[in-house]
Amino acid sequence: MAPPTHRLLRSLRPFVSSSRLRLLASPFSSSAAAAAVAAAEEEKKSPWREADDVIYVRRPSSAAAATRDSTSVTMPMAFMTGSVVGKRFYKEVTTRLADDGNGWTVMLDYRTLKTPAKRVLNLPSLALAKAIAAEWEYQQTDGIRPFTMPLMKLACTALERVPLTRVRVIENLMKRFHQDLVFCRSPGDSDLTKGVREKQEEKIDPILDWVQSEFGSKPVVYTSFFGGKQDEGLTRAVEDVLKKTNDCELAVIDAMAAAAHSLVIPLAIFRGRLGIEEAIDLIRLEEDLQVDRWGLVEGGHDVDIADLKVQMSSAAVFLGLSRRS
Repeated sequence: MAPPTHRLLRSLRPFVSSSRLRLLASPFSSSAAAAAVAAAEEEKKSPWREADDVIYVRRPSSAAAATRDSTSVTMPMAFMTGSVVGKRFYKEVTTRLADDGNGWTVMLDYRTLKTPAKRVLNLPSLALAKAIAAEWEYQQTDGIRPFTMPLMKLACTALERVPLTRVRVIENLMKRFHQDLVFCRSPGDSDLTKGVREKQEEKIDPILDWVQSEFGSKPVVYTSFFGGKQDEGLTRAVEDVLKKTNDCELAVIDAMAAAAHSLVIPLAIFRGRLGIEEAIDLIRLEEDLQVDRWGLVEGGHDVDIADLKVQMSSAAVFLGLSRRS
């Protein structure tokens, strides 16, 4: 077994340079050991450690500049999970025209912002770049909170995930289309669902009429929890619309569909038939009727409502800003 001194030196090797180890090796006093451990801990805390969950903060030394990008900031993968990813490390947030003149980028101080996949955040419009810059400007000194940056997360999705998985995204949307929220009707034969069917007919029937005029086929409504089967012509027409979207539009529709449990509602927003408030009312129609009857659960219903508003509104804002010049 190696002496304690040698074992400690080996444990410090990933953090301490070889020249430091030589200085510490002979003699290896207790004070030198303490200094080595302290130095190792400091280097472990350095913002320039090569780790997936670290945001690169300041310009590297000349020795490190040759191997590290000193002109950009790469978001860690943890950014997409919503967890706090580190303290605010920048003072100024600006926007500028992309290097190729095609799109706009966000700058944190002197660095270009990059996605977790190390792609430059190249945005289709200055308006969207300004809005995402505002999200970064809003961040507080004690931490960068991705859950307060829905536009940034949608941009990462549109730039990274959608181009690589476009076919799969559309397939998943079409699989859920037959169980769409707007096609499902309450049976209306229970005290628990009293009045629901009438409200659905009042609020949702106009959307079904729009679907028929927009896509050329009348939707099938059903009461089964497992959904039904829509007409092949309607299915094909909806799929054709999805295939013609650009990456930003498909990312928005996919995000809205996940929040709304509906593909028809995002498509109605996409085509200008529905506004956000009207769409949220449709999504929450049944639950709001239950809340009116039985009362609101604090910390439950109110949180769900707030989350739905954020998801739907931010996606609609992203869609509108991505279309601006």
